[in-house]
Amino acid sequence: MNTRYFTAKTLATTALLAMLGGCQSTENVDTTSGEYVTAGLSSSDFHGAANNALEDITNSPLLVHPQAESGGRYIMAVSNIVNDTAQRIDTDQLTKKIRVGLLQTGKFLTTTAIGLNGPEDQMTAQVRELSGSKLVNQKTVKKNGSVIAPDFSLSGKIIQRTNRLDRSSQLVDYYFQLTLTELESGLAYWEGEYPVSKKVSNDSVTW
Repeated sequence: MNTRYFTAKTLATTALLAMLGGCQSTENVDTTSGEYVTAGLSSSDFHGAANNALEDITNSPLLVHPQAESGGRYIMAVSNIVNDTAQRIDTDQLTKKIRVGLLQTGKFLTTTAIGLNGPEDQMTAQVRELSGSKLVNQKTVKKNGSVIAPDFSLSGKIIQRTNRLDRSSQLVDYYFQLTLTELESGLAYWEGEYPVSKKVSNDSVTW
């Protein structure tokens, strides 16, 4: 037998089997369907908490701009969302969904120029450094004093509590706690808490 031919054929067969195996083990799933439940927080949990918060915020009479009928919109900045769970969480999973939803309602705008840890988008400040540049048409340079300060700040906390139920199962509770603070007065105009509870085996890990 031709050894070179045999080796090439074997490699091709192995690659084909690997490809077929990969196809069989990979599939898209709808994580919002509720069919897939994990011990840790999933995208479905963030989706549900964000949707509940959006509904409560948009239905709050305190959060209707007094000039809404003439186009008035409140400006919201994202402050700090504390992760008090055993998991490594990107809290943007929650705040981004809320921000997108609020923008889509047309009742709020969000600022990326002002944030607790600095601007989310530094370009707002950097374009003002073009003042005096010979390269740039100075009539198009954004002026200082034109950035809009936020009216509200979104802050919150994600908490995890785990309790053993019996020898085989445990209850994992998560709490999404959110607050909208009116920055003129420092008063909380809206607060919401959205619990998620999961009964899982004691072998399950949440981190």
